[in-house]
Amino acid sequence: MCGRFVSTTTPPDLADLLRASLWPTAEALAPSWNVAPTDEVASVLERVDRETGEITRQVRSLRWGLVPSWSKDPGSGARMINARVETAAEKPAFRKAFKERRCVVPADGYFEWRPVPAADGRKGYKQPYYLHRPDGGLLLMAGLYEFWRDRTAPEDADAWLVTCTVLTTEATDAAGRIHDRMPVTLTADTLDAWLDPGVTDPAEVRGLLHAPTGDLLVRPVATAVNSVRNDGPQLLDAVPDPLPEVTGGHYA
Repeated sequence: MCGRFVSTTTPPDLADLLRASLWPTAEALAPSWNVAPTDEVASVLERVDRETGEITRQVRSLRWGLVPSWSKDPGSGARMINARVETAAEKPAFRKAFKERRCVVPADGYFEWRPVPAADGRKGYKQPYYLHRPDGGLLLMAGLYEFWRDRTAPEDADAWLVTCTVLTTEATDAAGRIHDRMPVTLTADTLDAWLDPGVTDPAEVRGLLHAPTGDLLVRPVATAVNSVRNDGPQLLDAVPDPLPEVTGGHYA
C-alpha cells in the first residue's frame, strides 16, 4: 500500500507542468515531506463545465481517503486511502469513480516499512524506506475522487467534501523488496486519457494502466517519519539499513 508520501511541488508549478488551471482551494497547500491519510493533497482532475460544456483540467485540494457518495459519514475515508487496481472497477466504493472521476496525485516519492525484529535487548520496530524515481521526477500516481455531501449541514453551509484514493498494483523491482504493493503511476502517453471524463468504459480505463516500468530507488530513512507530527526535508536523510540482507542494498 501507499500510506505516506512526499509532495513538495507547489500547486502553481503543478498547474504549469500539467497544463491545468489552479483552484483557489489548492493555493494554500504547503509542501509536505510526510503526507498522511486525511490530509489535504494537491490533485489534478478534469471536470465538465456545466455552463459551457467544456472540459477543464484543474489542480484542486482533495482530502486523502475516499468517502463514497452513499456513505453515512466521512469516517470511512481514513480506511480508503488506497484501492487495488485489480478490483477497483467492481468494488462498490470505487466502481463509479473508476468510470467517471479519475485524478492524478503527484508525489516526489512515497514511504514503505519493514518490521525489524527485537534483538540485543532492543524492541522491535518498523523501519521506513523512501522510494522515488532515479531522475528525481514526479510520480504521477493514478487516483480516483468522489463527492460526499453532509446532509446534516445547514443549507447555506459548504456541505460538500471531495476526497481521493491512490490506486495500487503488485510491486516490482526494488519496491517489491520493501512491500508487495506500490502506487500505479501514469506516463505522459496515458495521462490525458486517464483524466478524460469522456472515457467511461471500464475495460478501456483499465487498459490505460500498466505495470510500472523502470526501477525505483530505495533509501532507508530515520524513524522520525513514523510520526505524522514530524515534517521537513530532514525526513529524507539516509540512515544505515538494519535489513540489508532483505532489501538488497539498492539505495539512493
